[in-house]
Amino acid sequence: MEAEVVEAEIVLPNHLSYKKIQMYDKYPKGQARGRYWKHLKQIIQAENYHNYPPEEPNYVNIETPPSMHPCKRICDITGYEAPYFDPRTNMRFANADVFKLIRSLPNEYVQRYLALRNAAIVLK
Repeated sequence: MEAEVVEAEIVLPNHLSYKKIQMYDKYPKGQARGRYWKHLKQIIQAENYHNYPPEEPNYVNIETPPSMHPCKRICDITGYEAPYFDPRTNMRFANADVFKLIRSLPNEYVQRYLALRNAAIVLK
């Protein structure tokens, strides 16, 4: 017995309820998928920075107000964060090995390190 072929017009919805956006709606044929990076020049051209007030920080004006957070203390020798400082030389240090090195430095070198961070003082 042959099964009868019933012609029925099946109508599928354009938007399925379990998907927010169909891929073909989001990315029509011929368009690039996903994000693409803009160069700084493209960002500057897209935004009208000449309309912003001059004191407002943006990509063109990098001058910003001073930070409200306290500055980090950096070791004068290693560049790591320094929780300690030597009261005799006023140099900051990160660990005991650096402290030994600081104590072995001549006064002339200590003055140079302090001058690098604009904290040069006359040691006695």
